[in-house]
Amino acid sequence: MKPNVIVIHHRDTVAVALEDIRQTESVRLPDGTTFPALVDIPYSHKVALKDIAPGEHILKYGEIIGEAKTGIRKGDWVHAHNLDIEEQVR
Repeated sequence: MKPNVIVIHHRDTVAVALEDIRQTESVRLPDGTTFPALVDIPYSHKVALKDIAPGEHILKYGEIIGEAKTGIRKGDWVHAHNLDIEEQVR
């Protein structure tokens, strides 16, 4: 089945939704891996590829884009409610 997310870099801990993904629908990675979306994931938003602990770095583009404000589970929507965005890129 066709992927509904894109993983930009092999180190990323999030993928980007290529379409709206409804809660319980499968998140389909380009490598054929699937897992359920725990909540609705809007088009172009991030979905967690693994469990992420509070304070753990979140990677997109192979770079740190922020830290988890709370625990984030694989299949969760990653956005402002649970992502503390890095103020400055070093």
